Amino acid sequence: MSKAANRVKTKWNAANYRQIKVSVDPDIAVAFQTACNAADVSMASVLSAYMSDYCKVPLNKPTPPEVDLSTKKKRCNVLAALINQLVQVRDAQEHAKDNIPESFQGSTVYTSAEECIALMDEAIGLLEGVY
Repeated sequence: MSKAANRVKTKWNAANYRQIKVSVDPDIAVAFQTACNAADVSMASVLSAYMSDYCKVPLNKPTPPEVDLSTKKKRCNVLAALINQLVQVRDAQEHAKDNIPESFQGSTVYTSAEECIALMDEAIGLLEGVY
């Protein structure tokens, strides 16, 4: 995420959420994080739902502001930012692949990493050709 996008998200979160800090037993924290990861949900969403239910207060989910896509230039800028993020993901994947030990470079893990990079390169190329 770009620094500008991060600032916007931080500002929006500050205006729409209140942060709380909870200290719990480390075993509970690990188990909770593991369970949330397995369910593919954020820890914050599970805690918010629990707190809402416990307090009998409806869970209001503020929605982020809509992205202005009214002009071609604005759509191009949004697409360029998305391509930049995809390039960063691809670069991170390539870095991870390069860190695979030599003894595993003939394995399915290595082959899968190579295929992932190739597909991302293809997607980046296609998206760059959109406008």
